Amino acid sequence: MKNKKHYLTAATGFGVIAAMFFVQGCKKSFLDVAPATSVAATQFWKTQNDATEAVSAMYADLHNYNDLAFPALAIESMGSDDITKGSVPTDASFMNEYINFTVTAGEGQLEGFWSGMYNNINFANQILANVPAINMDGSLKARYLAEAQFIRAYDYFRLVRAFGDVPLRLHPPVSTADYNLPRTPKAAVYAQIQADLKAAASVLPATYAAADIGHATKGAALALNAKVDLYLKDWTDVVTLTNQVTALGIYSLFPDFEKMFRTQNKNNVESIFEIQNMLIPNNPAASNSQYSQVQMPRVTEPAGGWGFNDPSPSLIAEFESGDPRLKGTVIVTGTTTPEGDMIDATAPDPYYNMKSYVPFAQYVSGYNQGCQQDFMALRYAEVLLMNAEANAEAGNSTAALASLEMVRARAREGNANILPKVTTTDQTQLLAAIYHERRVELGMEFDRHFDVIRIGQGPALFGPNFKAGKSEVWPIPQNEIDISAGVLKQNPGY
Repeated sequence: MKNKKHYLTAATGFGVIAAMFFVQGCKKSFLDVAPATSVAATQFWKTQNDATEAVSAMYADLHNYNDLAFPALAIESMGSDDITKGSVPTDASFMNEYINFTVTAGEGQLEGFWSGMYNNINFANQILANVPAINMDGSLKARYLAEAQFIRAYDYFRLVRAFGDVPLRLHPPVSTADYNLPRTPKAAVYAQIQADLKAAASVLPATYAAADIGHATKGAALALNAKVDLYLKDWTDVVTLTNQVTALGIYSLFPDFEKMFRTQNKNNVESIFEIQNMLIPNNPAASNSQYSQVQMPRVTEPAGGWGFNDPSPSLIAEFESGDPRLKGTVIVTGTTTPEGDMIDATAPDPYYNMKSYVPFAQYVSGYNQGCQQDFMALRYAEVLLMNAEANAEAGNSTAALASLEMVRARAREGNANILPKVTTTDQTQLLAAIYHERRVELGMEFDRHFDVIRIGQGPALFGPNFKAGKSEVWPIPQNEIDISAGVLKQNPGY
C-alpha cells in the first residue's frame, strides 16, 4: 500500500488531522495560521475561515526542509556545473553522488524531495476537493481554487523535470486503491500542469493588497506556463505567454541586482512568485526555513551557516569582465560583503552563494540563520530571457535581441563600458549568447542543471558519468517502489 504519510485524506471514512494545516504561523501576513488541536475532517471544511486557513497552510508548507534545503539542493542544484558541494569534505558526502551522477535509488534526498512535493500537492488537492462545497464568498472561493491549481502545477513541474514520469494525483484518496498509483507518462503530467495554469491564470488577480502579498497571481501562472512550454519547446506559446506577462504592466527589472535578493527588498517589482520565509518573534519553531541556513558562509563568528551549494570556478569564469552580477552571485572568502560582513579567510570554502545570504546583523539567537530569506521562484528577468530564447528559436532575432538587451542593460547598472550589446543575428550564435545570459543572470537559482539537460548539452558539460538516456532524470526513490509493491517502475539505468 502507498505510504499514507504523503496524503491527508478527504472526509469519506479515512479521516483527516486538520492540525496538519496549522504547521506555520506568522503575524500580519497570509501565513498567520493560528495553532489548533486536531480536528476531524467532518468538523473542518465548513466555513470560509476553514478555507482561508487551508490556503495559508498550503503556502506555509512550501518553505519546509524538503522543499528548500538539502533535498532541493541535491535534486535541483548539485548536478549543475554552477556549484561545488561546499562545507567540508566529510560533511554530507552523499551530495557528491549527485554531482558525480553516481546516485542510487536508496539515497535519502530523493525520498525527501519526492515527499515534499507530494505533501504540497496534497494540500492543493484537499482545497480543490473540499472548498467547492463551502458556503462562502464566490469570488474568494474561485481565487482559492485557482491558487491551489497554481501550487499543484508548480510542484508537479518540479517533480516531472526531476524524475520524468510520476504518479499524477488529482484528488485526495477516497479508497485503498487510490494510494498506490502507477507513474503517469510525463506528457500527460505536463498537459495537466498546463491545464491547471491556464485555468488559474483566467481567475487569479494581477496584484493583491498588502495582507495577501506572496499569493499566486495571474502573472505567476502565465510565467510558469511559459517556463513549462520552454521545456516542451513550444516557442510560439512561450512568446505569447511572456508577452502577456509584460503586458500586465506591473513587473520591471530591479535596478540593483545584488540588492534585489536582500530581505529589505522582498516581493519587489521584479518578483513574480516568491516563497515567503519569515522570522516570527518569539516563535522559532514556526520560523523554520533553512533555505538560507544550509547555504550561508560557514564561519564561526558569528555562528554561520552550513556552507553548502557554493559557486563553482566554472560559473565565476562565465561572467564577463566587470559584470556587477558577479558580486550579486558570489561571496568571496576573505573579503567584505556589500552589507559590511567580513567573511573570515579561514572559512573552508573559497566562495559562497550571495543570493541566499542574509547579513549577520539580522541573525537572532535561537533561530535558524537567515530564516527570513525568501526564495524567488519566478522573476521578470527570466521572463525576458525565455522570450528572447523562444523568439531566437522561432527566427525572430529582432525581438530576441530586444529582450536580451533589457536584461544586459540592467546588469550594466549605468556603466556603458561593460557588457556590450549583443548584435548577432546568426541563430546559433544568438542562442549561445542567450544561454550564457541565463547562466550568469540566474546562477545559483536551481535552474542550470535542468537548462543544460533541456538543450541537450548534458554529456558535453556534466562529465563522463552523465549517461545519455539515463542521467536526464534522477532515480525514483527506492522506498516508494518498495511501498508500492512494484507498481512504481524505476527509471532506465538505475
